[in-house]
This record gives sequence, C-alpha cells and structure tokens, in this order.
Amino acid sequence: MAGENDITRAHVWVTGRVQGVGFRAYVAYHAQGIGVNGWVRNVGYNTVEAIAEGTQVQVARFVELMRMGPRSAHIDECRVEDETPAGQFRGFEIKASR
Repeated sequence: MAGENDITRAHVWVTGRVQGVGFRAYVAYHAQGIGVNGWVRNVGYNTVEAIAEGTQVQVARFVELMRMGPRSAHIDECRVEDETPAGQFRGFEIKASR
C-alpha cells in the first residue's frame, strides 16, 4: 500500500496560453519551493511539459500549481501521467525548448 511519503513521478503537459507569460519560471520557482526534482520545458507553440519526482504530497501540489499557472496564463488542458520514479534528477531545471 502506497504511503504519502513514498516517492512518485508525474509527467505533465499543459496547453493553452503558456508561452511568453513566465510559465516555466513559475513552475521552476514553485517546484524548488515544494522540493520536487525534475524539469520543465516548452514544447511547440502552446504546450509546456514537465516531469516531477517527490513524495505523493509534493507531486500532487506540483500538479495543482501547473493546473493553475501564473496569473497571465490561460490553461486549456492539463494531462498527467503517473510514471515509475527513476531517481535521476538532482534539483529542478528549466530545459531548452523542444
């Protein structure tokens, strides 16, 4: 049975008005405050992709913040896939756009 302190991983895609509104900086800032490890990047014109690993509580908060976005963003869709934690991240980074 999974506990709230077990490490989990979420792969998140957010679409909408997410370019030019500080979305990646917002995500990185909050990810570091929450304590999750992973990365965020732009994908195409209207999508931001992120991976976060941490406790279930941390990752749930991270996903919640991605669903909200910064004040100037407009989120049309947020898709989340649970993945197996790999433990390969140390900290949280903004990756180059894909």
